[in-house]
Formats: sequence, structure tokens, C-alpha cells
Amino acid sequence: MGRITEPLTIERVIGEVVDDFTRSVQMIVTYGSNNHVANGRELMPAVIAARPRVDIGGDHLRNAYTLIMTDPDAPSPSDPSLREHLHWMVTDIPGTTNASFGREVVRYETPNPVLGIHRYVFILFKQRGRTVSPPSSRDYFNTRRFSAENDLGLPVAAVYFNAQRETAARRR
Repeated sequence: MGRITEPLTIERVIGEVVDDFTRSVQMIVTYGSNNHVANGRELMPAVIAARPRVDIGGDHLRNAYTLIMTDPDAPSPSDPSLREHLHWMVTDIPGTTNASFGREVVRYETPNPVLGIHRYVFILFKQRGRTVSPPSSRDYFNTRRFSAENDLGLPVAAVYFNAQRETAARRR
């Protein structure tokens, strides 16, 4: 897979959310039937209301993965005082399947950006052990700290999209 982290670096996902890593597992995130998440793509709030399908590559079923979805811009990009806000967490996802085969430990919370353009980041970790402890709170979540506490190491994949409040004029 190699280094496909440049957009993550430019938009400060690497730096603010995770450390630099080399992608080694394919992860495809899709809202609805055809709204694929791609670094920097803007998705409207109506599109992201329901949890997405997240397909995981990996080498085989015996490996387990943890998926995290976080908003590092909460409550607003100019004042991210809640950094990070956790929107979703699924653990124990078998390789070569999708997130629905894992254990949802934090249910999907629909992104609701009120001020500014928010980045929503999906981060995938390969589990080294079989136990991942759920966090105590959605607010003030810290991906790095969570990874260290659960011995997850560096991510194996990550992708982000942008979203902002949908005004009446934009809904047409």
C-alpha cells in the first residue's frame, strides 16, 4: 500500500490526531450506495446521517481491527476545545470483512457540524491483543492516548472527509 498520507499531513490529521504512519491495509468507507469517503471530499449532513459501510482489507480473518471515527474540530475549527469528539468505535473486526462483523462499542453518532467546516476522520488499527477497552467519554477523546492504552500502535489506514452545516440554500 505504501505512503498515501500526504493529504492527511496537509490537512493536519497527521499531527493533530495521529502520528505519521504507512498505510498497510485497504479501508473503503461508503455512505449509502455510492458516497465514497475520500480525503478532503465534502459530504452533506443528510448523506452522513446513517452509519457508513466500512470494508476492511487485511491479510486474513484471524487478524482483528479497531475502527475509530472522530471529529478533531469540535465544537468549531477555530475553537476545537472538545478535541477530539468520538463519533463511532468498532472493535474486533475480522480482516477481509466489514465493520458490521465487529463489536460496536460506541454507537454511531451522526455528525452535526454547527460552525465551520469539520474534518471527520476514520482511523483503523490492527489489534495486537484481543481486548480493547471502550473510552469513558465521547468528548475530549484522544486517539493517540487510546492507542497507547490499548497497545494498538500506529494506524494501518486512515481517511477523512469534510462536512459543514447544511443551510437552506444549499439543500436544493
